[in-house]
Amino acid sequence: MQIGPYRIEPRVILAPMAGVTDKPFRQLCKRLGAGLAVSEMTSSDPRFWRTRKSRHRMDHAGEPAPISVQIAGTEPAVLAEAARYNADHGAQIIDINMGCPAKKVCNAWAGSALMRDEALVARILEAVVAAVDVPVTLKIRTGWDAAHRNAPEIARIAEAAGIAALAVHGRTRDQHYTGRAEYDTIAAIKARAAIPVIANGDIDSPDKAADVLRRTGADAVMIGRAAQGRPWIFREIAHHLATGAHLPPPSLHEVRDLLLGHLEALHAFYGEPAGVRIARKHLGWYAKDRPEQHAFRAVVNRAETAQAQLELTRDYFDALIAGGDPGAHRIHRSWAA
Repeated sequence: MQIGPYRIEPRVILAPMAGVTDKPFRQLCKRLGAGLAVSEMTSSDPRFWRTRKSRHRMDHAGEPAPISVQIAGTEPAVLAEAARYNADHGAQIIDINMGCPAKKVCNAWAGSALMRDEALVARILEAVVAAVDVPVTLKIRTGWDAAHRNAPEIARIAEAAGIAALAVHGRTRDQHYTGRAEYDTIAAIKARAAIPVIANGDIDSPDKAADVLRRTGADAVMIGRAAQGRPWIFREIAHHLATGAHLPPPSLHEVRDLLLGHLEALHAFYGEPAGVRIARKHLGWYAKDRPEQHAFRAVVNRAETAQAQLELTRDYFDALIAGGDPGAHRIHRSWAA
């Protein structure tokens, strides 16, 4: 798949997720097989560009190309200026957020709320495309609600405005993340589009990725929540798409080393105590829905310093690897799944 001058290979993309797809997580997912990793959304309001949070979100030093930065806002001129600012600070692809379902975003007529005003969508896309020399992509949902599933029309507007690629989450805004994603709308968009279309929503395994690509004809898949605590999903999907075979799950040794490396990157990026605090949610995601999650979190959440967090995590895994815990084999299977 091609976005402007950039070949996206493999065609498995990390979705932008606020509070999740920070620089350490993007780098980890790229190293584990993501062909593209989109940043968490940044505000188009210049008043916030100098805040500590925005400085972290706009830090792309050392990231492998292409660097994709998502911007969010409502006013065409303001979004255009935000696109220029980010392009001047390292963004090689600008992504526009019209998919976020969060109430505080939609109440400001940003995110997926923009899909309710197709004329405004056209003005925003035209302004941003004209403002920068880098490719501009767009992320949308299928519509505001079931009665207004207008993603195919938004796709037509996007293509006419010069958008380089379109990602579609297979839910309406009012669904948030409930129910099941539907892919018929994505297939309908792809059937008419001349630009790359990326399918998003409920893709949580290699088999599901292959099935969604077959059903939609999409050029790539985008992985969001399924990557939380399971960043190796990208190489698993990429391998299956390339060969039709399945990779074995990561060993307990590898999961330990990946997690420790992720923690170290978070500590270095955010410093203390912020890095320790932010790392806790990632630790929780690594253990999410696992029978051992409460025992693991009870151990690692005691840490108040980066060193203690690393030591407790390492000691816990080392005990499992050594067979010191009678449930080690079961923990290994559940964490690698």
